[in-house]
Amino acid sequence: MTLTAPLCVQVPAGAATMELGNVSQPTYGPGPEAPGSSTPGLVGMVHGFLRLVQPNALPVELIADFGQSQSEEAIGEQVQQLLLYELGFLVCTAIGLLFIILMPLVGCCFCCCRCCGNCGGHMYQKQGRRMGCRRRVLWASVLLVSALLLAGDVCAFVSNTRFSQAVCGTFPNVNNTLDNVRTYVASIPQQINFIIDSSDVPLGHANRSLQDVGPNLGGMIVLGIRRSTDGALGSLQSLLQGMETLAAAFGSIASTRLHLEELQRNYSRRLASLRDGLNQTLQRCGHPCGSVSLDGLAFSANFSTIPGVERQLEALGDVSGSNIASDLKKVNSTLDTTPAKVQEQSQDVVTKTQDQLGLIRQEIRSWQEQLPLLEVEENIGAFVSNATSVLEEYKEPIITLDRLRWSICVLLCCMVLLVVLCNIFGLLLGPLGLKESVLPTQRSSLSNAGGNFFMAGVGFSFIFSWLLMLLVLITFVLGGNIYMLICESWRSQQLFQLLDTPGLIPGFNLSELLGQEGGTANFSEIYRQCQRDAALWQTLHLDQTVSLDELLNISQYTGEISTAFEKMNITLSPISLLSQSQRDLLLNASRAGQPPDFTLSLEQVGWGQPCVGMGVSGSVLRWSTAPSPLLLWEFHQRLPGCPLAPVSPLGATGHLLQLGGPGSTLPCRDGVCPPPHEPHSRFSWLCLCLFQLDQNVTQGSLLDLATELEQLADKGTDVKKDLKADARKLRELNKEMQMSFSGPLQSLKENIHSVQSRAAQLEAQTKAALDKARETQEFLDREMANIIKNDTRAFLEELLDFFETYISWAKNRLTGDVARCKPIAQTLDNVEAITCNYILDSLNAFWFSLGWCTFFLLPSIILAVRLAKFYRRMDTADVYRNETLEMPPTFNFYKIPRPSTKH
Repeated sequence: MTLTAPLCVQVPAGAATMELGNVSQPTYGPGPEAPGSSTPGLVGMVHGFLRLVQPNALPVELIADFGQSQSEEAIGEQVQQLLLYELGFLVCTAIGLLFIILMPLVGCCFCCCRCCGNCGGHMYQKQGRRMGCRRRVLWASVLLVSALLLAGDVCAFVSNTRFSQAVCGTFPNVNNTLDNVRTYVASIPQQINFIIDSSDVPLGHANRSLQDVGPNLGGMIVLGIRRSTDGALGSLQSLLQGMETLAAAFGSIASTRLHLEELQRNYSRRLASLRDGLNQTLQRCGHPCGSVSLDGLAFSANFSTIPGVERQLEALGDVSGSNIASDLKKVNSTLDTTPAKVQEQSQDVVTKTQDQLGLIRQEIRSWQEQLPLLEVEENIGAFVSNATSVLEEYKEPIITLDRLRWSICVLLCCMVLLVVLCNIFGLLLGPLGLKESVLPTQRSSLSNAGGNFFMAGVGFSFIFSWLLMLLVLITFVLGGNIYMLICESWRSQQLFQLLDTPGLIPGFNLSELLGQEGGTANFSEIYRQCQRDAALWQTLHLDQTVSLDELLNISQYTGEISTAFEKMNITLSPISLLSQSQRDLLLNASRAGQPPDFTLSLEQVGWGQPCVGMGVSGSVLRWSTAPSPLLLWEFHQRLPGCPLAPVSPLGATGHLLQLGGPGSTLPCRDGVCPPPHEPHSRFSWLCLCLFQLDQNVTQGSLLDLATELEQLADKGTDVKKDLKADARKLRELNKEMQMSFSGPLQSLKENIHSVQSRAAQLEAQTKAALDKARETQEFLDREMANIIKNDTRAFLEELLDFFETYISWAKNRLTGDVARCKPIAQTLDNVEAITCNYILDSLNAFWFSLGWCTFFLLPSIILAVRLAKFYRRMDTADVYRNETLEMPPTFNFYKIPRPSTKH
């Protein structure tokens, strides 16, 4: 037996996926092999003849009730009805018996009659004008009858051989069919074992879930807790990160302030020294240099007046120095250790549950002994074994008897062939030796031999025809009746109704064979179900005998598992997000971390000065000098969506820059930029940045002063070289101061903007984070036990769902896939094909062919006797003369032939 590979299907079970295979179906051998020869036309004629003889339907009720009535009158009526049903066969049987009886008697009488010179025994043939025509008609008739006899004899030979082939092929065909049944029977326990062995899949999933109860159940609990804590933890961590960033910005402001103060002190001394040197040079220059002013060689701002941020740094530093961040990490570490605690605290429950899994495994293993399919398998297996032994026991005797039967039938067919040969020789030799001009008494020996062959064929016909009819009658009664009773009623399914009658066949009880109590098995219903390849459980209605719900019930074990999980107590460490002191610390830090008022300081460094050096016309900015790259960079940083492109180069109008699109204007009011803290528009900081970055840190422009000195030197003064040297020093100092102050000033400005923007949202962010942490803490204090309980119940349901899914799958497989009984229906169809199509059709074709031959022996006898007279040599001659007598005029219209004399 070969089992096809199982096809894997995925059956969802809880949160996991179980792979349970399909029940494998066995591969069966080929069907019965038909005999080598075939006569479909002849078989069709036989079936038509049998339906003509027996047009009545099978009397199912009459056959089922026959012999059960005790009264003689009822029995007589039943016999009368059976005889009426068999009327066609009885009529044919009567005709056959008459033929068997009368044919030998007629043959004896015919022989005696001819010996007495009668019945054509007198060797005299009266001659006439139409003798040739009569002979030819008789010759053609004998030829036609002989051809029909030969055709029937050939069909008889073929049918006889096919019958022997069918009988000899019955044993291997039946053995192959029984092997398929044996394969089918053997597959039943294998399929049941497959279903039982598949229980290892849910048991394995359940055992692995129990072994990993910490990661599984603990992970579910952690996930349930994190759904509520992740938001609060994220808000607090974001708040701490924002405070840390704000503290870094305040720290940068403090350090930048110190750095600017140091730069201011250093460059103040250098500016003072440079101013003293310029004063001396200008004094030596005299009147031409009297218009030069050195008031701009001083700082325009005092960086020491920038407000300090020590209080903000202290408040934010307290938050950084606190253990809030570490406490939040402890919450995560507590959640991370939850699976290990669950694994530790559930060991007793896991042990008890694994014990119940072992009991479930034993319970499932016990199903094999309780399933009624195994009883059916044993009964069918015993029936197949008995049938096989009976076949082996009778195989040799049946084959021997069939050889003897074949020999007898061949001998009788040879008798028919002998008659045909006699007719053929007569038909050949007679015309060859006959001459029209020769008198009957002078016919040749060849012609006479032809006539003798005809008479020999007649003699053989009388001798063997009754034997042929006897064989035809026996095989007709047996083969015809069996075919109509079994084969025709099988195809019309009337036989199923008869087989459904209990006790009809002695020694055969379908219910006992299938192991069913109460005799409820219905053959026709089983056959129809098996033709649809239904499972044996549905076909035999085994659910009426054994309830699968009760058989596959493992609720007692799953109930113990549920009880154990309900008693399980999982205790986790309390989770505290923030203490009250930490809440107060964060709230105070959000309030104390607000930046001081930097407006006055910004005004001191020129961030509130008039818009000098730049004019605004619509959306066009105009500078008297080229804007620095730092200014353009700041513009793009502040307003990335507002492009600034050069319109014209330096010329009479200075540098022109297009701001944004048509209609865009700068928010300068009366030529003064708005202070930084006033959110006038998105251009407020633009105006601030443009002016602060593009103006000097000194009160006057060192470059303008250097240019003025160079112009004086070009006029040819006495201190020309000194003026050029001082101008060079001014340019170098301006360049050095720009490089020294641009970075710190830019950093100071960015940090101020950063702390102002961040501090504006800090208090609201802190309150929102604290509110969310408070709500989360209240939820955990209130719902922690419920989370653990609900997740434990969900884990239990997932665990039990493995078994519920397996039980449902096992029910579906037992009722839908195990022991699909199409092989049983195929076996019955094979038996019907072997019996009806091979054996009975061959047998019926044989008697029909032989009966055909026997029937045509009668006209063959009559025609051969008549035709033989035209070819045999006669003892007395009769001469025919074609002359007419002269009569009176009144009789002239008569022409009477003159008889010839006999010799």
